[in-house]
Amino acid sequence: MTKPAIAIVTGSTRPGRKSDTVARWVLQAAQQRSDATFELVDIADYKLPLLDEPAPAMMGQYTQPHTKAWSAKIASFDGYVFVTPEYNHGIPGALKNAIDFLNREWNNKAAGFVSYGGGASGSRAVEHLRVVMAELMVATVRAQVLMSLFADFENWTTFKPLPNRAGELSTLLDQVVAWSTAMKTLRATTPSNP
Repeated sequence: MTKPAIAIVTGSTRPGRKSDTVARWVLQAAQQRSDATFELVDIADYKLPLLDEPAPAMMGQYTQPHTKAWSAKIASFDGYVFVTPEYNHGIPGALKNAIDFLNREWNNKAAGFVSYGGGASGSRAVEHLRVVMAELMVATVRAQVLMSLFADFENWTTFKPLPNRAGELSTLLDQVVAWSTAMKTLRATTPSNP
């Protein structure tokens, strides 16, 4: 069986965002591994408008070129690491919108989460994502990396993760790779949903 392909997905498109910097940190660590392939997927690159498909995503009848490009990219992966800030007790609207464009492309895959935020270090965004992923039949791993804007960012701007974050990230990646491999086997033996 080929190695699983894992996407590291940025969760924000806001000017001045930190998710791209954090995602590059995740990618740099991930590329030291030999048990999977990793790619940074920046939702900002896809310039997705507010959901503009006439049919529900579960039907897979996409009409817009941006949706078809997004679909092809997401379908090409076996698992995901979402890098997200916490906005108002949840995930950014841009990330939710990007997820909602698709359905079957996410099914029977695995995901892990790296988050950051103020007092809760992005934990509520992760909890929000876990519920969304469950509806899309994505298996989410237990390990997560929760970072504080107070402790892991200098003056709330310069990303300087605490030393223990590398170990937390390694555990997260171990689980995402293992579960992505298992889910790949499941997809090979399970017929597609109608």
